[in-house]
Amino acid sequence: MLRIHSLLSLVALLVGLVGCEPQSAPPASETTNGQAESGGHDHAEHDHPTEGPHHGELIELGNEEYHAEIIHDETAGTVTIYILDAAAKMQVPIESAEVIVNTTHDGQPAQHTLQASPDENDPEGKSSKFVSSESDLAAHLHQEGGEPRLVVTINGKSYRGTIAHDHSHEHDHAH
Repeated sequence: MLRIHSLLSLVALLVGLVGCEPQSAPPASETTNGQAESGGHDHAEHDHPTEGPHHGELIELGNEEYHAEIIHDETAGTVTIYILDAAAKMQVPIESAEVIVNTTHDGQPAQHTLQASPDENDPEGKSSKFVSSESDLAAHLHQEGGEPRLVVTINGKSYRGTIAHDHSHEHDHAH
């Protein structure tokens, strides 16, 4: 009888443990070398802005350690990327001379370089703003299946972020 009681206690304990299993974590963000990390980030802690301070689309970098904002100026034929803080509100000047946008065009990989173009408030030797006048880049960002990804190094750490252009709304890309 003692053996049955012990077995029932063990079953009850196991059922209790399974019932207390933590919820699965949200999808991890990609950081440095393509390794995923979740970091236990609670997205309920703060608001998620829908656009950057220049009214551009946001790109998450790392586990929201930084953001980037992308602006397409169709008239001028330029693409500008601003490096922003974790809250996606303030520009963050970095030492990089360029950032890279990788795309796919007709199944072939393409790489686009955006050169540092320091903003008026950026300290010497740093830039929070990067600009490309490659007409191909703007076209590839809008292309279905182009899979554009930003690659940037901030404080010696490499970040990658997916550029997800929202085709469901109409707006003036020039800001």
